[in-house]
Amino acid sequence: MPLDVNLADFSPKGFDKGAGKAKQALWYFVNALFVRASWNPFMGVKIFMLRLFGARIGKGLVIKNNVTVKFPWKLEIGDNCWIGENAWIDNLDRVRIGNDVCISQAAMLLTGNHDYTVYNMPYRNAPITVGDGAWIGAKAVVCPGVEVGSNAVLTVGSIATKNMDENGIYRGNPATMVRKRIIR
Repeated sequence: MPLDVNLADFSPKGFDKGAGKAKQALWYFVNALFVRASWNPFMGVKIFMLRLFGARIGKGLVIKNNVTVKFPWKLEIGDNCWIGENAWIDNLDRVRIGNDVCISQAAMLLTGNHDYTVYNMPYRNAPITVGDGAWIGAKAVVCPGVEVGSNAVLTVGSIATKNMDENGIYRGNPATMVRKRIIR
């Protein structure tokens, strides 16, 4: 007889948040008051706060309002990147974003999931890497463990569940390559 799901038995044991409880709590408030806050249009303040909490950020970051970053100490962003309004970097694991990357409005980088084959659904997390020159379209989702190749494009509303080849344009759910990107 199969077991039923029992979320009362869920345990985050083995999940490393990468920082102590005090740092996590402080980040929660700093994030809400300065980084994610819609009242704060000052990118320099947001970037300073992200770096203060351990994010490695190159030069030229454009970060709009209402961007959510779960754990800045697990985030690396290259030079000249754009992150649009309401983007969500749910980095329970490492997220590495290369140079000249565009993460559009309401896009989600999700490094965390649950193992639905186990009765208590433990975490099943994996890092995400977004290569140089890639573009994650508005409301698109990059799932745990996905590597987005250099100059790849994930079109609006698409969901990347597998690695994306460099210079590929991907569309759909699950996203599949529809053609090669040609940059003039």
